Amino acid sequence: MAEKSKVYFADFRAPTFRENLPQKLSRLIMTAGIGEIDMEGKYVAIKIHFGEPGNLAYLRPNWAKAVVDVVKSLGGKPYLTDCNTLYVGGRKNALDHIESAYVNGFSPFSTGCHILIGDGLKGSDEALVPVEGGEYVSEAKIGRAVMDADVFISLTHFKGHEQAGMGGCLKNIGMGCGSRAGKMEMHSSGKPYVKTEKCIGCGNCAKICAHDAPVITDRKAAIDVDKCVGCGRCLALCPVDAIRAANDAAPAILNKKIAEYTKAVVDGRPCFHISLVRDVSPNCDCHSENDAPIVPDVGMFASFDPVALDQACADAVNAQPVNPISCMKDASADPDHFRAAHPDTEWQVCLDHAVKLGLGSRDYELIKI
Repeated sequence: MAEKSKVYFADFRAPTFRENLPQKLSRLIMTAGIGEIDMEGKYVAIKIHFGEPGNLAYLRPNWAKAVVDVVKSLGGKPYLTDCNTLYVGGRKNALDHIESAYVNGFSPFSTGCHILIGDGLKGSDEALVPVEGGEYVSEAKIGRAVMDADVFISLTHFKGHEQAGMGGCLKNIGMGCGSRAGKMEMHSSGKPYVKTEKCIGCGNCAKICAHDAPVITDRKAAIDVDKCVGCGRCLALCPVDAIRAANDAAPAILNKKIAEYTKAVVDGRPCFHISLVRDVSPNCDCHSENDAPIVPDVGMFASFDPVALDQACADAVNAQPVNPISCMKDASADPDHFRAAHPDTEWQVCLDHAVKLGLGSRDYELIKI
């Protein structure tokens, strides 16, 4: 019988002056074995989401600094990284992206290291990386600054997601490290449509679309499928749920592509993964706003296995009571909180596909410190 993957956990309690929460995170990741990685003189990419300006659920720079300081203590040369977004907003090019990071508190002064946007100024600086065993992606388009690193660390804000279902470690790596073209490749399997009878013609879908796909005529929206790339941003912004996914299989295909992009990022080099289950917002930190957390804060998790890490975090969230002031108050009684928040999503497909690709195991041993 195969040995279970080890996932290390610490809660968010810091009741005395002896240890604060960033120090507790440092102790967690050292206990989990990050020190076993040879980082001496090596470039170390720390993949994080800087948060869209206006969103307050993203991980604060203090958490990044704790990881940066550990990497430096091990002789590594760390930098924070993320790739540009597909949609319009504050992170579509490297200049805006870095400025948005600064607005949200990330700078060399607050984190102790520099920011490198993975896919360059316009989101086109990419490396083509073969995906061994990929069913949908044979060659992933990954930000070059991500692939140039000797060591890769993911630092994830664990949350919900309007299309993938769950925004965990695999999502942070797979979707987050894709160049703009890579993100288009992952999203383009499904394209939404408008339920005309529900549409109120508010124009939110047109404002958020980077490709001019939604067209408003006589106060009703329609989506030009030839322009649409299937990114799903319009689905989340529609105030009356008039925009729907046109293909029920699309979320599953997206999740499989995320797993395949993750494999491209992590294969062939030392990797380590950290997830913080706090401010568990129902949607991605790519939104310029954040809704109330769907459950109470849980704790911090770390593992060499990204699949086991996501499974442990999902189990921990699903074990929590629903926040009665969140969107979940009107959700179904489904014990899977992610599915209850977004019934059309299939987050478990990503983990199953990642196991098939050899990225890790859904069986884990939780070690509390």
